[in-house]
Parts: sequence; structure tokens; C-alpha cells
Amino acid sequence: MAYKNKTYVSMDADSDLRYYYLMKAWKQSDHTSFNFYDSHDVNNIYDKTEESIKAGLQERFRESKVFVLLVGDSTRYLYKYVRWEIEQAIKRELPIIVVNINGTRTRDDVKCPPIVKNELAIHISFNAKILEYALENWPMLHYEKLKLADQKSYHYQPETYTRLGI
Repeated sequence: MAYKNKTYVSMDADSDLRYYYLMKAWKQSDHTSFNFYDSHDVNNIYDKTEESIKAGLQERFRESKVFVLLVGDSTRYLYKYVRWEIEQAIKRELPIIVVNINGTRTRDDVKCPPIVKNELAIHISFNAKILEYALENWPMLHYEKLKLADQKSYHYQPETYTRLGI
């Protein structure tokens, strides 16, 4: 069995890939403590068939402990892979962190994919400090809420952002 310590990041690779690369840049920067173990480092998927791509993504999921969904303008319309990845995260009961790249700090009912709107997840803005905070704190809260059969969506209060200097 694989050791689950990775962060699975899902996004619209055509429109929002730069935000994923920015997360990787935060990780490399000496000016921030932001860190995550990227599940994309598990394997490289070269074959372009849907079956082999999903097999490679399944391998990444097996080593993931948390699911980060970067939500942009078109994320809600993507079904082939993004929706499938969300379904996998829900099925595996992974803690879900929905990151609004437009800066919204709560669930964005316009841009959030319908499949995750009423699932147990934390909705945050795209910012290194709040994402780091969510990666460190949401998984434990997620599992506590899961035990209580709590399936609501959550967001951090403004005081949390203030305390983090955002």
C-alpha cells in the first residue's frame, strides 16, 4: 500500500495551469513557508488515451491524502477529467480544498462545479497563506465532520484571513 502524503491538484489545465505553477513556485521560494507534496511527481503520463490517462491519475490518487481543486472561469464545465477527479476524491473521502482563483473566500456558486457544491469541502481564496493553513488544518476537521455525517461546504471566517495577514 502506498504511503499517502501527497496533495492531488485538479484544475482546468488549458486555462488555469499557471496557478498550479504558482503553487510550485511558492513551494520553491525562500520567502514563504508554503509546502506541499505534489502527487503529480508520482508519475508522468505520456499516453494520450483516456484509459491510460485515468490509470495514471488513479496511481496519483493512491498516494494522495488531500484534494485541491483550483476553480477558474470554466472549471464547472469540465467533465472528462476534472469532474472525474472530483468524483474520485469524493469516493475516496479525501479532504477537499476548493480554491477560488478569483479571490472569493467562500463557495462561489457561479463558478464552483455543481458536483462539489454540496459536498464536505472548505472553500478558500487563492493565496499561499490560506492554502497552507487549509492544507495543515482542514484534513483533521474533514475527518471529524465525516464521522458526524456532516456533508456541508465550509469557509474560513474573515478573522482567520486577518490572523494570517491577508
